[in-house]
Amino acid sequence: MNKRRLSKQQQRRINEQRTLAAGESAEVAAAHCNGRIISHFGQQLDVESTTADASENPLIVRCHQRANLPALVTGDLVRWEPGEDGSGVVTAVAERRNVFLRPDSMGRDKPVAANLDVVLVVIACVPEPFVNLIDRYLVAIENLGLRAALVLNKTDLLTDSQADITGIMDLYRGLDYPVFEVSAKTSDGMASLQKFLGGLTTVLVGQSGVGKSSLVNNLGGQEASESAEVGELSVGKDKGTHTTTTARLFHLPNCDLIDSPGIREFSLAPLSPEQVCNGFPELRRLLGDCKFRNCSHRGDPGCALIAAAEAGDIDARRWSSFNQILASNES
Repeated sequence: MNKRRLSKQQQRRINEQRTLAAGESAEVAAAHCNGRIISHFGQQLDVESTTADASENPLIVRCHQRANLPALVTGDLVRWEPGEDGSGVVTAVAERRNVFLRPDSMGRDKPVAANLDVVLVVIACVPEPFVNLIDRYLVAIENLGLRAALVLNKTDLLTDSQADITGIMDLYRGLDYPVFEVSAKTSDGMASLQKFLGGLTTVLVGQSGVGKSSLVNNLGGQEASESAEVGELSVGKDKGTHTTTTARLFHLPNCDLIDSPGIREFSLAPLSPEQVCNGFPELRRLLGDCKFRNCSHRGDPGCALIAAAEAGDIDARRWSSFNQILASNES
């Protein structure tokens, strides 16, 4: 007999029931958790014990998860039990405060890290950044309800011919995003970044080769108990090598950082015009001013966004990026 397929709503309810023990609220479930996932290796998880007796010398246990649990990611708070062979079993997970997602090769949203305070978008002088890449990250972050900040790394490699990069950073400062220009190699600007990250749990995202792992190592300093592996740029291509293969949490002197795998490109899952607008703060405030409520912002009469762009009130680079993203959703 064929198994009956569950609807998405039924599956969501089952997952919610599995997430919490009977009668517990989300807050109680989190309080009852005794571990946090710090890395993920296929079907296995590294779980750090969060019990009181493990506060000074954290115990890290390689665990499997119960088959009835949803996919878990770095940063998840979990309940686990020790096994007979020194490993463990994750038996429950607390409801997430939030989660950072990015589309996989099939366009499906893939969770990367959970329970975050800020998403740090890292770019570098090499490989050279471009506005549309940054905007795709920001659109995703804004629509997930997360806080974003930008870091330009490798400023020691900045040349006079790369004045456009400084202009890009000024563009996002003008939009009230926290922006930091640093060099993990020379430590220039790192003090300001370290102060900003104080007490926060952060995930680093960005292309391969922008120096995310180098930032982790610099911020960790002499007190870091572990270091992130650092890769070189591909020779002759100015593209990064994929050094980090799984999201991994590092406890640094004043914050927790999650280093995520680098990617060549960051694609967005299909979004509505309103969702794309939500990722552009300067456009979001104009949404209610269009003549038609279902305005596509692609030539509709009375579009407030088009009028603002034509009047020069919207930066041309951002307007072009916005239209590229809208066009990619139509293809």
